[in-house]
Amino acid sequence: MTSAQQPVPARPTSRDVARAAGVSQATVSLVLGGKWPGRVSESTAQRVRDTASGLGYRPNLAARSLRLGRTRTALLVVPALTNEFFARVYAGAAALAAEHDFGVVLYPSPDGTGPARDPFASARAALDGVIASSMAAHALEALHGADLPLVMLDSDPSDAGPAARVNLDIADGMRQVTNHLLSLGHRRFLHLASAVDTWTFAVRAGALHEALDAVEGAAVRTVRAALDVRAGREAVERALAVAGERPTAIVCDDDILAAGACKAARRLGLRVPDELSVTGFDDLALASALEPELTTVRLPAERVGERGMEALLAVLDGRPAEPGGLPVRLVVRGSTAPPPAGTGA
Repeated sequence: MTSAQQPVPARPTSRDVARAAGVSQATVSLVLGGKWPGRVSESTAQRVRDTASGLGYRPNLAARSLRLGRTRTALLVVPALTNEFFARVYAGAAALAAEHDFGVVLYPSPDGTGPARDPFASARAALDGVIASSMAAHALEALHGADLPLVMLDSDPSDAGPAARVNLDIADGMRQVTNHLLSLGHRRFLHLASAVDTWTFAVRAGALHEALDAVEGAAVRTVRAALDVRAGREAVERALAVAGERPTAIVCDDDILAAGACKAARRLGLRVPDELSVTGFDDLALASALEPELTTVRLPAERVGERGMEALLAVLDGRPAEPGGLPVRLVVRGSTAPPPAGTGA
């Protein structure tokens, strides 16, 4: 027999692992299924894992899924992955899912923010549950009646629909930004707000206004823009062209809009931060690529994805999801400074 005719080695089975480790197939199933604590000793469990690894054994997930009545597949619905934040959310969800022999099918909203076409029409039978960003929530209208558990990310806590939710402490992030600028002496603000109508951006606006309402002499004007650099730049250019006292600080709903604000300042001959402070939200790679680097709020995107997957696994197992929001943190960089002297800020 020539080398081209050599038979392909048979794929190792759980029976092979059991024989090599000197245990039963049931023990192999318990250990590799993560259900061994209290039933199998730690030393035996480690021997089974080492043996399986040495043999190159991989569980037959399709067969196990048929036994369990599950496909071990989750659908993640997010805006388009051109947004770095959601790419990191996916990375966190997929990494955690892999540890539990789950797959994550990605469904990005085609235009990045608006409704996606029905992702469930051909996939309902192949899914165990759905994790979805509130920024792509319109895509979920087709989910009604599908009887799939839903975990929402960054969404309104008063909505009773989802089986679980994972929220960031967005309001606290905006309070951190506002208090930072107030402590520098700013009192005239421009809010460059996202034109996307979702809970997370409404919370940012609410927290900003609440913080400024408590400070005598503070004022804020709001302009809205689509979530891209050009739209942000154009909105700020129009806002700064309006007669009257110029704002000394621009608070942006995310880093992409902040990049547009910085471009507008340069085009108008305003130096950041000497004449105009600018802040962002998210802490994308873009924030440290700008010059000066952007003061912004760091959101733990990978952890959002992990917690979303953890919540879905808990729901599938009949356990309560971990409560509480994820903390966020202000990162102060070079785009903020005290207002220029003599501005009356």
